[in-house]
Amino acid sequence: MNSHFDFFAPFYDRAIPFSRLEQILRMLDLPHNGNLLDAGGGTGRVAAVLRPYVGSLVVADVSRGMLSQARQKDLAAVSTEAEHFPFADDSFDRVLMVDALHHVINRAETVCELYRVLKPGGRLVIEEPDLRTFAVKLIAVAEKLVLMRSHFLNPLEIAALLPSEAKFNLEAEDHNVWIIAEK
Repeated sequence: MNSHFDFFAPFYDRAIPFSRLEQILRMLDLPHNGNLLDAGGGTGRVAAVLRPYVGSLVVADVSRGMLSQARQKDLAAVSTEAEHFPFADDSFDRVLMVDALHHVINRAETVCELYRVLKPGGRLVIEEPDLRTFAVKLIAVAEKLVLMRSHFLNPLEIAALLPSEAKFNLEAEDHNVWIIAEK
């Protein structure tokens, strides 16, 4: 699967531009002088836009091609699987994962890791395509046809992966859904 993302890395930002700044700022409760982890952040297309609203940020992704693009934006980039972050517990004030959970091998481990590295009082936002919509069902089929290992979950399935003590809300708009959790 990394080869798909390594191949698309040079075109990714133009093909899939980030366009929901106000919404993400609200969901992450930014600006905030703390630090942010953009998990599965690829080219840093979202992190680059959020940089002025946080004290510091790190992009974590498994695709070296994508991270190369993030580094060209002068973003701190760490090559890692989302299931096993090299960060200590309670490391980040904000954790964000945009359009990436369906690409990881183990979604349950990933959500646990996202929550583990979140500081108490911090906020986690997971944005995913909304599988309840027909367009996203078509995307899911298309990703299977090009041999991606994608596995989409509906919003309640994603929320169920959070630890029981997590407080969360769900928001949906168009073809996207957001799981917003606080620790």
